[in-house]
Amino acid sequence: MKKVIVAMSGGVDSSVAAALLKKQGYEVAGVFMRFWSENKNAPNLCCSEGAQKAARAVAAKLKIPFYVFNFEKEFKKEVVDYFLAEQKVARTPNPCVVCNKKIKFGLLFEKALALGVDFLATGHYARLRRKIANRKSQIAQFHLSAARDRNKDQSYFLYNLTQARLQYILFPVGEYLKEEVYQMAKKWRLPYRKEESFDLCFVANDAESFIKKYLKLRPGKIMNYSYCHSRESGNPDYGSRVKPGMTQGVILDEHPGLPLYTIGQRKSISVPRGPWWVIKKDEKNNILYVSNHEKDLYSRELIVSKLNWIDGQAPKLPLNVCAKIRYKSEASAAILRIANRKSLASLRGRSGQIAVEFKKPQRAITPGQSVVFYKKNGEVIGGGEIK
Repeated sequence: MKKVIVAMSGGVDSSVAAALLKKQGYEVAGVFMRFWSENKNAPNLCCSEGAQKAARAVAAKLKIPFYVFNFEKEFKKEVVDYFLAEQKVARTPNPCVVCNKKIKFGLLFEKALALGVDFLATGHYARLRRKIANRKSQIAQFHLSAARDRNKDQSYFLYNLTQARLQYILFPVGEYLKEEVYQMAKKWRLPYRKEESFDLCFVANDAESFIKKYLKLRPGKIMNYSYCHSRESGNPDYGSRVKPGMTQGVILDEHPGLPLYTIGQRKSISVPRGPWWVIKKDEKNNILYVSNHEKDLYSRELIVSKLNWIDGQAPKLPLNVCAKIRYKSEASAAILRIANRKSLASLRGRSGQIAVEFKKPQRAITPGQSVVFYKKNGEVIGGGEIK
């Protein structure tokens, strides 16, 4: 009988994942992970006392062993410190991607296999397919794809997985719709917690308060991107893009600190005669560029680094793909190209860079976020970090 450890958060997805695996004949054990939280009196939803209690209750209902792993120190170092470091240099971090890479499919994965189990399973909405790549050697290739429920698909967060990891991973709910998962939980009377988790699980109140608490912010200038951009490009009509009644200069106001803003943001911009959108953050000069023109948010190209390819090898470029620049965005047609000769030499390593050219302009391409590449059938090719 194959042994599997299921990462259980107490939520419906991981609870049903554990139940499905037991019904399929696996020897199942549940593991609850404790993470760092800003407020010890109000821990994050992912690892609160209530979440742990629910996970333990589900394990008891399924009659499987249940363990608690304390990853507070490691989570603080790998996820929270990364989040703050990226914010400090005016980038927009993606803590869920890093948590999956470093904690769930890093630290937990290694501990699970060290315990002698055959697989690690989670409640992620994603699909895995095993295919024999070489009949003589019987070497298998593992293919990661979007979940059947595209509205709940989480493959975007998993692009850093490798062949060495995928052969030991299971995603039991990836073939089901969310509603079907709820129905199974009801049918089996699983005592899961009803609340859904959210992205910044370690933040007690809101991201702005958290950033202000842990980072020393530097006030700086807010400048009109449309005005500056048109003037620098030699456009004789640059002045016409400044609304009547507005100060005919490029400095509009002062911002309290760049980490409090992200590309595409519209709220909390203290400039009259809006609306205004954040277009660019200049960390070197501590300038926040905003525009009255939403079209200034759109662009076709980006450079991506810290690449990972699911099959372990960089594809031959140029390559037509579907690409997502954020979790909730639609995958859009794009072409992957070599960024430069230096990148060509290092592309097979994680230090390489490639250029991504979209067929249609994309809104708010954000440095620090991830771009993930898919085939038309939803299979994940790989991804990287937007520079």
